[in-house]
Amino acid sequence: MSGRASGRTSSAVSTRGSGVDRRQWRWAVLASMADYIDAGSIVAGSAGLALWATAYHLSSGTVGLIAAFSSNAISAGIGCLIGGWLGDRVGRKAVYQWDLLIYAFGTLFIIFSPDLVGLLIGFVIVGLAVGADIPTSWTLIAEFSPDRARGRLLGLTNVFWSLGPVLTLALAWALAPLGLLGIRIVFAHLFVVAVVTWFLRRGMVESERWKATATTTRQRMRLRDFTTRANLRAFAFVFAMFLPWNLVAGTAGFFFPYILRTVGGQGQGVSVGLQALGFLVVTITTSLIFMPFSDTRHRRLLFAVGAALQAIAYGLLFSFPLGVGVAFAYILVNNIGSGFGQGPFFRVWSTELFPTKIRATSQALLYGVVRILIGGWSFMVPVLAATGFRTLALILLLLLIVSGVVGIVFMPRTAGKSLEQIQEERGAAVRT
Repeated sequence: MSGRASGRTSSAVSTRGSGVDRRQWRWAVLASMADYIDAGSIVAGSAGLALWATAYHLSSGTVGLIAAFSSNAISAGIGCLIGGWLGDRVGRKAVYQWDLLIYAFGTLFIIFSPDLVGLLIGFVIVGLAVGADIPTSWTLIAEFSPDRARGRLLGLTNVFWSLGPVLTLALAWALAPLGLLGIRIVFAHLFVVAVVTWFLRRGMVESERWKATATTTRQRMRLRDFTTRANLRAFAFVFAMFLPWNLVAGTAGFFFPYILRTVGGQGQGVSVGLQALGFLVVTITTSLIFMPFSDTRHRRLLFAVGAALQAIAYGLLFSFPLGVGVAFAYILVNNIGSGFGQGPFFRVWSTELFPTKIRATSQALLYGVVRILIGGWSFMVPVLAATGFRTLALILLLLLIVSGVVGIVFMPRTAGKSLEQIQEERGAAVRT
């Protein structure tokens, strides 16, 4: 599709009301593939963590190093900061159209790496690429979504973030008897998905909202764009809600199979299978609960129930020994709540609460800084799990409680409103 044709297609799309046409669904799916490969690379790495530790004779500290620089943490955080800034400077399309080729290149290092050095290089490249893709993709979806369907389409990113692990972990489970070769095949599947998605994205359109902003301003971001009172309050709210939750989610997403094997004494197949079940549950609850109801007046109730269920799940881990039964109950309860709790709501609020001129950069600051902090946290997780799992479970439970309370008490009333109306009401419009 030519650039001129793309512009005509984009301008014909309405962002009023709640109706979503076929083009908007297609664009949302292609943008959401960033979440598929992001989460896919995280859980593929988690599924292979214990195998790499055995094959390369890695210490707990080295395992933490891999996790810290993986797409789950530091490298993704840095990529997010770069991608968000570029997305606001040169456009959303310029970033999300090309970063998947970098991702594919990084997976080749992981697939063919004979040692720890190659593995780390691959994880860093993959993390940089998916980090850059996330803020531009989510921002793009928010900017072409109908006002009363923004949560629905952004919820699709959460579905794909869960669907990626389901298929990835299903492959890892089926290929578990092959050991490291099986994990290499899993990453080969992510390579193929990235290349195919890059090809299909070539015909995607640029955001009309971004183009309008770029033609009416010098599109040069300044510190004062981020430090208005309304924007600082938005940063504080989203960060205080998301950081504690994502420390928990990052721990579970990357370390759960490792913890089940080293603490719970389970085999590779059981560990990977239980984690895949959890992501499948998230896919179902996001599709059936969050997407239909997130754009309605029931947001606060939706968030509160989701946050409470996750806290109950970690209470189970703290209260009982980690066996198969407890692990199954935790997986079920936690991931029912995750489907309509803090995770999908972060995707909505991090795009709704900031002006178009700085939307991708603001989201990147939130998401990137949190990912980098998860990197530091990841150094400690294997050691905590080995020396005192109940202590780790208690810390995670307390983090979830903090996140839930912040979200319930300070939740903004933005459901069903246009992005411009939200900015007008919050007094956060950037004036140049």
